[in-house]
This record gives sequence, C-alpha cells and structure tokens, in this order.
Amino acid sequence: MSEARRATCHCGAVELRVRLETPLSEAARCDCSYCRRRAAPNVSARKEDVEVLRGADQLTLYSFGTRTAQHFFCKICGIYVYHERRSAPGHCGINLGTLKGVNPADYEPMPWNDGVNHPSDS
Repeated sequence: MSEARRATCHCGAVELRVRLETPLSEAARCDCSYCRRRAAPNVSARKEDVEVLRGADQLTLYSFGTRTAQHFFCKICGIYVYHERRSAPGHCGINLGTLKGVNPADYEPMPWNDGVNHPSDS
C-alpha cells in the first residue's frame, strides 16, 4: 500500500487524502469524448482509499452517457478533483495535478487509454 497523499482543488475548498494503487509513473489520460476536453491525467486509487477531508459540500457531480462514471469538481474553482471509474467499478481516477508536490509535466509523455471503445458501451 502506498503512503497517504493529499490532493486539493485550486482554491483549497476541497481536500482529499488518497492512497494510490498505481505509481505516479503510471499516470495516463483517457480519450473518451469528455476526458479529451478535460485532458487531466489521472492515477488510480481504490474507492475506499479516497477520503474527502474538507469540502464534501463543495463538490459537484457530472455524469453523462451510461452515467456509470461519476466526475467530481469543486463548485467554487471548477477543478476536476477525481472520478469514480466506469472501466473499474470500485476504483477512482485522481487528477494528477491535484496531488500536493506533483507536477504532471514531470510524467510526460503519458499513455492515452481508449475510452472511446469501452466494452460496456456496446
């Protein structure tokens, strides 16, 4: 199990404590219609390893299509903080840029995951 990390939105209203299940070096992007526009790389954590420490009332939810994936944003600054995955129920994608002390540019180039041709969409 990895050490606990802190993640925050831009304004600091939302703060998470997460234990990542994948190393930062395995950060990736998704090419589904939504993630292409968002372009935020993410790393994985089990849902039970994501704890909202502050600002649960400041999180808003966006969902589309099959409504399986749940994307959470700060209501104040608009930053995507994390999402519950459709590709792996019980797991979350954590926005790499929200992790304290992490610069996503340090992990480029990153792979792109095929979110367009997801098997549960057919």
